[in-house]
Amino acid sequence: MAEYKNPESEKEFEENFSQIKPRMTDTEAYYESSRCLFCYDAPCVNACPTGIDIPLFIRQINSNNAMIAAKTIYDSNFFGYACGKVCPTEVLCEGACVYNNTDVKAIEIGRLQSFATGKAIAANKAMFKTGASNGKKVAVIGAGPAGISCAAELRKAGFDIDIFEAKDKPSGLTVYGVAPYKITNEEALDEMSYLQKQLGYNVHYNKPIRTKEDLADLEKKYDAIFIGIGLGPTSALNLPGENLENVIGAVEFVEKIRMKHHKNSVPKRVVVLGGGNTAMDAASESARMGAESVTLAYRRGKEEMGAYHFEYDLAKGVGVKGLFNVAPVEISGNGKVQSIKFIRTKESNGKMETIPGSEFTIECDAVIKATGQSKQVELLKMIDGLSLDAKGKITVNESFQTGNKKYFAAGDSVSGGQEVVNAVADGKRAANGILNWINS
Repeated sequence: MAEYKNPESEKEFEENFSQIKPRMTDTEAYYESSRCLFCYDAPCVNACPTGIDIPLFIRQINSNNAMIAAKTIYDSNFFGYACGKVCPTEVLCEGACVYNNTDVKAIEIGRLQSFATGKAIAANKAMFKTGASNGKKVAVIGAGPAGISCAAELRKAGFDIDIFEAKDKPSGLTVYGVAPYKITNEEALDEMSYLQKQLGYNVHYNKPIRTKEDLADLEKKYDAIFIGIGLGPTSALNLPGENLENVIGAVEFVEKIRMKHHKNSVPKRVVVLGGGNTAMDAASESARMGAESVTLAYRRGKEEMGAYHFEYDLAKGVGVKGLFNVAPVEISGNGKVQSIKFIRTKESNGKMETIPGSEFTIECDAVIKATGQSKQVELLKMIDGLSLDAKGKITVNESFQTGNKKYFAAGDSVSGGQEVVNAVADGKRAANGILNWINS
């Protein structure tokens, strides 16, 4: 029996995907901020990739200065609101909280962060100033966390910025690839609008950069170019039956849920392949969309999954079942998925091996592949002098400059896939790299 009913209206969708980090009230924020010890050399700050002065902004909230707290946050992180909701705070700032060494619950830093920045966004409080124009222009490819962060930082230094975005909305994975129970579309886009109104960068939507001619045009018009294109579609597994209807990549599945909400339908029996955080999101979303059974299948043991433990607990909490040490062999069906065959695996001398004769089949109506994303190497190989490593990631120096001096890059196309907060941090650092290079 399904834990959730298939949502047939926006109201039902919102109920199924209720926020796991809801906005605090003024009273909740006051009492939560009162618990902070305001540590000297606070470990939570060291654990934040953007280096937000966490004790300071919490003290400011506690002193009834939420707007000043928001300024403290935004000075370090342009995605202050989104990161408060989508960051894995349990393993970053909150995971480093000194209360973890006691029997006391860690400070809810993420919710306090979204509380302060949410107030600033709602009040349209001015937080940023653009520098006097320096006559230089930078093109940014991709309006995701790295691209927006780079653009915002450069606007503060007086650069003119044009962002070229392939899709029709900004913020990348924050709006297209994060589970809806972490942040709503409205919340993500409100922060993007808030930034753009104040900083005045231009975003050209539905404007992908795809050809050598597109790149040459940018090189002619701009003093520097930043690449923040992220990763590509879900990688193929090259399994028999992979092209059957209802076999879908997890990234594509999550995007469909984010964009169409209750207008989507999810089959009754779903199998999700993978052990990372995206697999957990896809499995949780399938259950919340009314699937009667959701099985998460991973080729290694439970303790070897790449997903955070709390993400797996979240999936289990909505009825997802784990199946470990199994590898997919074949997907079967007559036009549509009807079953998937697995073989059991074991570890031998540090390597995964299949166990002969251990094959078994699970009946299902959909298979979601959460087994990694492809790199956008076709575009990147068109850029003269730009180097890629063996895994297709862009090679950059400490200033995030590529082998082609005019190009800088950050985000998932460089890291291979990290959190939103890491992309935000690296996008800002890349902006400073551009600034130093142009001024050198």
